[in-house]
Order: sequence, then C-alpha cells, then structure tokens
Amino acid sequence: MTHVFGPVPSRRLGLSLGVDLIPSKTCTFDCIYCQVGRTTNKTLEEGPFVPVGEVVAQIEERLLICTPDVITLAGSGEPTLYSEIAGVIQGIKGITKTDVVLLTNGSLFWREEVRRRVLEADIIMPTLSSAFDATFRSIHRPHHGLDLKTVVKGLRLLRKDYTGRLYLEVVLLAGINDTQREIRGLKALIDRIHPEKIQLNTVVRPPSDARAKPLDRDRLEEIKLFFGEKAEIIATTPVLGKAGQGDLLVKQFLDMVKRRPLSPTDAADSLGLSLEGAKGLIKGLVIKGFIRRQEHLGEVFYLINEEDGR
Repeated sequence: MTHVFGPVPSRRLGLSLGVDLIPSKTCTFDCIYCQVGRTTNKTLEEGPFVPVGEVVAQIEERLLICTPDVITLAGSGEPTLYSEIAGVIQGIKGITKTDVVLLTNGSLFWREEVRRRVLEADIIMPTLSSAFDATFRSIHRPHHGLDLKTVVKGLRLLRKDYTGRLYLEVVLLAGINDTQREIRGLKALIDRIHPEKIQLNTVVRPPSDARAKPLDRDRLEEIKLFFGEKAEIIATTPVLGKAGQGDLLVKQFLDMVKRRPLSPTDAADSLGLSLEGAKGLIKGLVIKGFIRRQEHLGEVFYLINEEDGR
C-alpha cells in the first residue's frame, strides 16, 4: 500500500511530500468545503492503521528522487486519529532534516495523549473557522461527541504545550462565516490561542457540498486587514516551486491529463515511473483537488478538475 504521495505544490508550504496515515475519509469532521469528498467513517476512535516502519521506509525511498520543502502528515482523513503518529515523526527526524508538518482539523487536542504525540512536529496547522457553535456545526458537521468549546480548549492546551510553529487556518465561506459578527468573534478567539500565523483560505476547488461558496478577493483583503499583521491570504492556486524531478513530474502529469483521461498505467508508462510511483503521484493530486477519479468499463481513469482546466 502506498502511504506517501507527491510531492505536490502547496499554497502554504511550497513543494510538499505528503504522508497519508488514515483509511480514506476516516475523520472527526465532514466539512462542507472538503475537496476530497464526504466523510464515510466519522469517528473519534484512534487506531494503529498502518505500520510505522513501512511508512518511514516509503518516505526514505521517495526522498532519494525528490527534495521537498516539507514532509506533511495529512492525506484523506484526520491524521491525529493515527495512534502511532509519534513514531512516524521520530522516524522522519531520523532520516532527514526536512521540516515535518502536521495538517489537522485540530479537533482532538483536548486529549493529552494526542498533544503529546505531535510535539516534535516542526509546524502544526489546525483549522478554526468560527467562534459560534452553530456555525461550527454547519461548516464542519462534526462527530456528535465534539463541540466548539472542546475543540477550542484543545487548541489552547496545544499552544501551551507546543514550542514549534503554530499556523492557524481560517476557511471562510460566503454567506456562512463572513459576517462582521463572525469575523469579530473569530478574532477574539484567535487572540486567545496566539498562533504565529493566521492563514485565510476559501474554496478554490470543487467542494464536497455546493453550499460552500468562495469569498471574493476584496472581502478576503478586508478580513486580513482586520486580523492584523499575523494574517495572510493563502486562497490562491499553488505554483510549482523547485525544478526538481518530483516537481517536473507533477507538471508533466497535469499537462497530459488536461488533454485526455489517464489510467495509473498510462501515467507510469508516460512518466517512466513504477506503477506504485504513479499511484503515489496521482493520490497526492486527488487529495489536493487537482484531478478527479472516474470509472469507465471497469477501469479507473483520472481527469483534470474543471477549475484547474481553464
């Protein structure tokens, strides 16, 4: 099984080598803006889903052919549900000096054991998109065992325990959490958490629910100004960074798939990759929302997402 994907260009991190530690769409939330699709297993139950040694070996193998800016624990579910995440972070630290990033919805940090497991990550990037529980539930559709108060408590405890860089993502949706009341409430809440950065995001690729609508640039700029000097807008299409082999493969694959649907075998043959290597590249682009999956006569093909095919 392929646990490593990419590297793929990231709006926030440059060239990111992704690590998927969770069964597909196993999450504590079912966010309406998610570009990976609807959550199929909404849970608070942690587990040792994949072998640590296998994951670290795949990362080490991939680093032989690419030089990412960061290694990101993310993927198609909530990574803090993985009970062995500390072992993966330590394993990565043993093979490279590349920064380890945890991309998380931030829902489980009220659990001391979850906070303890991730303290060696270089950057933690949780999400907080409302100061009001009703809005929180509307956007994230959380597991019934979660509420906003619990999530915020966890983020404040994480800030107390964690000495690394904390970048807080705010996903802004038109007509849902973009009112002055919402923005004022968010700023007051974020000021209590004290992140190094506030990263303003909105919908840039097809979401799982059509109710998730993007904010225009002018409104994003107004909110950035209100939040202050820590705030930055990240809601732009990522650009390719280093001209390394992994970066060029991403560009080549996207150029090809804009012209015609490709199967994993097509991609492997065209790019000179193993089938597993091609699947890893494709997985990253699906998770990032660049491409989508489609079946035809029992075979799987990948197509460019409409918003990226302009």
